[in-house]
Amino acid sequence: MQLVFNTIMLQAAPGGNPTMSIVLMVGMFAVMYFFMLRPQSKRAKEQKAFAESMNAGEYVITTAGIHGTIQRANEDGTLQLEIGRGMFIKIERQAISMETTMAYRKKNDKTAVAEPAK
Repeated sequence: MQLVFNTIMLQAAPGGNPTMSIVLMVGMFAVMYFFMLRPQSKRAKEQKAFAESMNAGEYVITTAGIHGTIQRANEDGTLQLEIGRGMFIKIERQAISMETTMAYRKKNDKTAVAEPAK
């Protein structure tokens, strides 16, 4: 068994071109960049722009799932969020979930359009 394994390993030993392995390595890095790193940085920039554009009176959902209306934007980068009548919490701007808030707004816009006029 050992003799057969050694024979197979000796036959499979590559004597390849080192340039080809460098090209392959660069190609793998390029694929990883375009399919993983670039979309992630783009999504992070969109999230930051969304967090910076929040204004008072907007209904939002936090990353923890808390629903509320922005009452005030503070100078220290935080927001005062009203989660119930007379109940306020202070959160960071980055705690607003862009995906969940946009999905909620889209859902409510569809229901508002779909309701028949009486």
